[in-house]
Amino acid sequence: MKKGPLAEALVVRCLQEHGWPYAERRVMGGVNDRGDVAGIPGVVIEVKDASETLLAMFLNELAEEMANDHADIGAVWHKRRGKGDPLEWYVHMTGRTFLALLAAYTREDR
Repeated sequence: MKKGPLAEALVVRCLQEHGWPYAERRVMGGVNDRGDVAGIPGVVIEVKDASETLLAMFLNELAEEMANDHADIGAVWHKRRGKGDPLEWYVHMTGRTFLALLAAYTREDR
């Protein structure tokens, strides 16, 4: 398996093992790409296994995918060199997304 699809499979398995049983790899979307992971409504996850962290490019791609999917939350889950466990990888997002997550997490009714 090539490194991109392998990284996607590892992220999906991680999500399934941590409470998102419907997470699955999404087939290539072409011009209307909606990210690499399906099964979490309103969320786009783009998985990267790249030797360089091209953050601006990754986040621009994510923004397009979020628009295509009409998603409120999106993140780039990027493999960290020397770490095989996705829990040790990086997750990149915009400040807007981070604030939305903080607001949801710190709600008094949760």
